[in-house]
Parts: sequence; C-alpha cells; structure tokens
Amino acid sequence: GVSVRYAYLSQRGYYPDDPNKANQDSYSVTHNFIGTDSDAFFGVYDGHGRDGDKCSQFVRDNLPSLTAAIVDGDDLRKTMELSKDVLQNAITRAHVECNKRMHACQDLDDSLSGTTSISVYLHGSRNKITVSNVGDSRAVIGRSTDSTVKRDGASSSSSPSTLKAFALSMDQTPYRRDERIRCKKKGARVLSLDQIEGLEPINEDEDEGDGEGDMVLGEEIDEGGDPPRIWSPHGDYPGTAFTRSIGDAIAEELGVCAEPEMLSRELTKEDKIIVLASDGVFEFLTNQSVIDICAKFTDPLEACRAVVAESYELWLQYEMRTDDITMICIFIDDVGLPQGSTKSLANAASVASAGSGEVEEDDALISSVARPVRSSMTAEKSRAIETAKKKMLRSVRDVSQFQEDDFDLESLYTEKTDEEKASIAEAIRASVMFQNITDDQRELIYKAMEPMPVKEGQWVIKQGTVGDRFYIVDEGSFEVRIVPENQRDEDGTGGKCVHVYEGSRENHSHPSFGELALLYSAPRAASIIAQSDGLLWALHRYAFKKVVAEQSARMEAEKILKKIDVFKTFSSDSLKELAASLCEAKFSRGDVIINEGDVGDSIFIVLPGGSCKSVKTSQDGSESVVEVEEGGFFGEEILKGGAANKYQSTVTATSKMSVWTLQKSDAKRVISSMRKGTTNMA
Repeated sequence: GVSVRYAYLSQRGYYPDDPNKANQDSYSVTHNFIGTDSDAFFGVYDGHGRDGDKCSQFVRDNLPSLTAAIVDGDDLRKTMELSKDVLQNAITRAHVECNKRMHACQDLDDSLSGTTSISVYLHGSRNKITVSNVGDSRAVIGRSTDSTVKRDGASSSSSPSTLKAFALSMDQTPYRRDERIRCKKKGARVLSLDQIEGLEPINEDEDEGDGEGDMVLGEEIDEGGDPPRIWSPHGDYPGTAFTRSIGDAIAEELGVCAEPEMLSRELTKEDKIIVLASDGVFEFLTNQSVIDICAKFTDPLEACRAVVAESYELWLQYEMRTDDITMICIFIDDVGLPQGSTKSLANAASVASAGSGEVEEDDALISSVARPVRSSMTAEKSRAIETAKKKMLRSVRDVSQFQEDDFDLESLYTEKTDEEKASIAEAIRASVMFQNITDDQRELIYKAMEPMPVKEGQWVIKQGTVGDRFYIVDEGSFEVRIVPENQRDEDGTGGKCVHVYEGSRENHSHPSFGELALLYSAPRAASIIAQSDGLLWALHRYAFKKVVAEQSARMEAEKILKKIDVFKTFSSDSLKELAASLCEAKFSRGDVIINEGDVGDSIFIVLPGGSCKSVKTSQDGSESVVEVEEGGFFGEEILKGGAANKYQSTVTATSKMSVWTLQKSDAKRVISSMRKGTTNMA
C-alpha cells in the first residue's frame, strides 16, 4: 500500500477594482473513499465568470460523491478490480453528469461561468492513481532521479536536485493544436485579445496540413500574457482561455466540453511528491520550480505556503492583480507491495475489459503541458508603472546612469557562511531572474548580498517609492500592504494587508520580494512592513547588473583573447583562466593609455562604448593612425620578448571608455602552467 501525508492551502486573489471579490477556487479531500480506508479523492477546482465561486463549490460538493456513486455501482467495485478503462469510463460519466446537474441548478448561472477540475483518485492498497483533468489546472509529480535516495517515515522529500518534475495532466487550452481543431469543428474562432482588437494579424491557415501546431510548453515563457481564446462566430464572447470546463453552457456549443482527459499509473518508490494546483500557481512558475520548492520541506503545509507565497509575489510583480491560488501537496512517504498478486490483478483486468487477455500498462508520464509560464509584465502593468513615474516630483534629477557607472561592486562584498549561502540559494532557486546565471555569477551574488537587520514595525518598502533592491527574508514576518489606486493611506497603515512573508531558518523558508527592482527603476507596487524583528538579505540593482554584465563581458573577452597571436593555441580552460585575471580600468577622453617606447606591463581590450586612437611612428618620422573600437585590443606586442617588451604605439582615449587589462605577469603564469601541463602529459 501507499503511505502519504498531505496539506492544502487556498489564497484569495487581490483585485484592486473589486477588493471584496470572493475566492473562486475550491478544493476537496475525501477520506475513506467509497468505503475503502486506503483510498482517497483529492480535487482542486478553479472557478471563473460572475458565478465562478458558486460553480467551483458546486463541483467540490458534487463531483466526489458522483464519482463514488458511479464507481460503487459497478459490479466489480466490491473486489476493487476495476480495469483502467472501466474506471476511467466511470469517472468520465461522473464529470458529464456533474456538468448536466450544474446546468440544471437554479442557484447559479453557468451560461458564462464555470470551473476547471483537476483530481487524483488514490487507490492506496493497489499503489495506483487516476488523474482526471478538465481545463487548465494541473497535476505534477516529483520523481527521484537517484535510485539510491531512500525515504524513511519521518522524511518527506529528497534534496531538490534529485527530484524531476513530470506532468500528470495536460492543459486543455487553445495552445494545443488538437484542442484548437476540435473547437474549430464546432464553429469556434480561436484568437487572442490583440487579434480580436485588430492589433495582431490573424493566420487562418495556421492549423491546416500535418505540421506540428503545439508549442513545447510547460517550460516555455509567455511574454505577452495574451493567450489564444475561444470565441463565437457571431460575436466577441465567451473568450475562454481553456477548451474544457464544467459549466460554461454557451462555450459548450463551441466545443468547450466537460469530458476529462485521464491518466492512470502505478506509484513506485521513486515517486515522492504530487501537487494539484489551480493555474494561479503555474502562471509564473514552471512544473520543476514548483517541485523544487516543495522538496525543500518536510511538512507539506510549509511546502504549500512557500509555493503560494512565491506565486502570489510574482503576480504582484508582473500584474496589477493576483489570481486566486490553490494547491494540494501530497508527500508520498512509502510505497509498499500492492494487495494481491500481479497475476490476480492481470486476471481481473482481463475480465473487466471484456476478455482482452492482456495485462494493461500504466499510461506514460506526460513530458509537456499546454500553457507557457510568463516572465514579463502585462502592458497594463507597464502603463501603470509609467503613469506612476510621471507622478513623481519633476524636480528629481535622474542620475541613475551616473550612479551606475561609479558604483563600486567590491565595496559590498562580504564573505558568507555555508549556511547563509544555502539560504540565499534556496530563495533564488525558483526565481526566473536567477535561472540562467553561472556558478561564478552565483558566487559573486552571494558576496554582494547585504545583511539588513530589521526591527518590528520597520517599513522596508513604501508603496510608490522607487526601488533599487531585491530582498530575501532570512528570518522574520513581513506584511504586504497595498493602497488601491486613486486612494490615500488615511490611517498611515500602508493599506490593506494582502499577504504575509514568513522567513524561517528552521523551516528552510526564505521568500523574496522586490525582484523587478533588479531590472529597472520603478515605483514599488506595495508596502512591506516588518511584523517582527528579523533579517533580510538585500541585493542592489547595480550590483546585480554588474555581476551579470561582467560575466558576459568576460565570456566575450575569451573570444577576443583567442584572436591574439600568442593565445591562439590556448585551450578553453586556459582562456577562461586568462579572462578571470582581467581587471577593469577607466579613462576619460584625451587620456594617454600607453606611450610608444615605454616598457609595457599590460594588454588592453576595449569594452563596449569605448574608442581610442593608436599612433605609431615609423623610422622616417611619419605616423600611422589606427582607430581601436569596441572589441579591439592593443599592447599585445609586449608578450613577444626582447625589444618588443616595449609598447610600439601611443594610444589615447577618444571617448570616455573602459577597458579590460591583462597583466603581463598573469599571461606568463598561464603560459607557464600550460607548458608544465604539456610536459607532464608527455
């Protein structure tokens, strides 16, 4: 059998235009399902439309009982030997019946309202799950990729690096070619809002032919936040961004149906975590990010809190609002032998499937899903930021570029303990801002993080002020407060509390906020106020940009170094070593960088935006002038030995510029190291 622990959490969304809007998400957990103490039914339902909250609650209250009634009515239920096909057929009937009953319900209007449904029927004694999906909520499983990882009863997850996320459901949205075609056959138009408004062209032939029309989704980024939607041929309605739903009577005529897609599979010891969540979780987080966050915790409730907090924060950063966010996290502590023998299971399956005589295989895990995550703000959010900027005092002079040029990154460097590095690493693991940084960049970011002790009641961020730092909560409790647009903070409290960040070293919980400040100067969307004494780690925008830019520049420098005759035969590792030795130097226009005839000690590479003039005097006294611009180099002649130790030209800056400098001693050290390596190999 299977031993699991679970928790659930639902966070009402923040809607500035409707601060009292009901949470339209619902969830259900049914123990002792159909009278079997080893079975359970888990479900998450994401409502939409005017009566979305009523629709999700209707399904919450009816789908589990309908499923139980239909499955229990099957003759083979008593022995729990239902085949996959028979069981899935029964669950499909339950969804369809639930949809019919919602249409007939007098307490709600589902003409333009409905709900998604993602559920897991856990057959504990048989080590099996059946996942049913209607819409774009999602089920994900985290599996151990290391066969040596073992879990005892007290541990709930492997280390994050050993769990790989796999989708147990496939989002039913117009991103999927098969779903688009199915709805189009019912007369639907499939267009984004920009296409409806004439801002983007319409390609009527995009689904013609045999070409692949799906994006490789689930790990892709949706930059615009404008998904394709289902529209009537007779008007601009209903505009659903999904192709299956329970309810949505008008959209049903356009192919938006309530029949679930299902997956049945046997659980193994490699399966560690199952997550069911509404699309509010996956709008900005990938499947892998969600599993990585959950795997940090031994308590499923703490895992839920961390995922919901991270999702909520990203919504606030990239949108003017947040979605309702709901999830169920299931930790699989142990998977033992299923009740009964393999032979009896196979025989029962054969009987239930009308004498097929074949042992049924579990469905394969789904490798991709059907809605990309987003990593950029909507046009509405961008416009709001620009409007807020214009409201700032016009007397404030923008000196950001000047400050950035003079910013001393190394002045921020502090050495961190391994424990402190681990806390920072946990916090930035799931952030899209830090997903593509190198190991060297990560070490520099650790160094540049500033410790910031805070006291209870201290305002860390004030809504509307310009932010320049990203924060990680090491320890403490911090409220997120928002004053609605066009309203004043009359009582000075910062507005309504919409969220609380809880940081704890003991629980390995380190939420973060202020991520967008790393990219550009913009007014803060919310106030952050300490509710307890605590500690934050702060990363300045200029520090982040310099770390990223410097490492990118060093990679470009490797390519330039490869062009210098002395280094053309250098290995990639040796070029990296040279690039790591580069130091930055700055010059003003008119500065003489090197003089012809001086003994040289450095080679120079011109960084972007810079330019200089190299003048060489020939024996007859004539001068040859060469312009050296971005990516150019000079002074390399000093490595050739003999009289060439002296510079052979005078180089003068023709603009304010920066250069990489490579000391002659560093170059010779690497050359010597290469020669020793060659000798040892011989």
